[in-house]
Amino acid sequence: MTLPVWQHDAWQNLMQRLTRGALAHALLLSGPAGLGKQVFASSFAQSLLCSSRDTDGSACGECKSCRLMAAGSHPDFLRIGVEEEKSQISVDQIRTLGERLALSTQFGGYQIAIIAPAEDMNASASNALLKTLEEPTADSIIILVSHQSARLSATIRSRCQRIDFRTPSAAVAQVWLEQQGISTAQASLALQTSDNNPGLALEWLRAGTLELREQVAGDLRGLIAGRSTALEVANRWSKADPAQRLWFAALLSREEAGAHVSGQTGPLALSATVDFARLPAWFDQANRARDWLRGPVRPELTLFEVLSAWCGLVSLRRKA
Repeated sequence: MTLPVWQHDAWQNLMQRLTRGALAHALLLSGPAGLGKQVFASSFAQSLLCSSRDTDGSACGECKSCRLMAAGSHPDFLRIGVEEEKSQISVDQIRTLGERLALSTQFGGYQIAIIAPAEDMNASASNALLKTLEEPTADSIIILVSHQSARLSATIRSRCQRIDFRTPSAAVAQVWLEQQGISTAQASLALQTSDNNPGLALEWLRAGTLELREQVAGDLRGLIAGRSTALEVANRWSKADPAQRLWFAALLSREEAGAHVSGQTGPLALSATVDFARLPAWFDQANRARDWLRGPVRPELTLFEVLSAWCGLVSLRRKA
């Protein structure tokens, strides 16, 4: 098994715990989206269920358990996520998990469940999971995968063995992207845009998402120049990838603020018009709005509020 370099420490950590018999019944894989935590969780689950692990602890890929995992039909494995047309993981899904874990294992080994993203559980689901964590069955392991672990209750976090995933250095991420066939120039731009997150950078490059960043930059410039209104842009953003657009808008505002501090022209070239002292607050507002979009809100109204505040940066500056 070939793991990205930034996952090596986490894998060795878990394998050492497994060897010592110190593996907890609940694991929390925490870190930014794009670092491969869900793939890592699946690989670890398959390793635990494998009847003939390799020397590095990875699954053999050939035993009956491995074949069942590959087919998605292993009776001792359950994956829980947000169901289609839903916005949260429900209490019924967690109750089903509890019922499954109460059964005897089919292969005499572990019963394993992956919950991802764990922060998408609603309040009732979180409470139900807590009861399961407080009374674990002997051979059960629950792996929580979280991109924003602060959104989990402190009690749930305290019941888990935490494994943190961190973005690698820019140099390591650059080398990894080039190994995936990405040119040096493209890799550099994508990493700058994604906060050195190699997984996100690769995803955006393959999906052409960086073109969306340029569209967002154009919209922000247009709002500053008065060529468009917050309502027009909000209505357009709400129809396709609103959270992604807000993410890029927030990053662009931060890059703009950083360029201003160093006396350089930022990606939006707003040095003559924007009240830079208010940019950090707008950055926070944009990120909060991304979280709100996960809930039952009208996207166009949330976006309108954020973009109106963006326009307000200019009006306040001009009145000064």
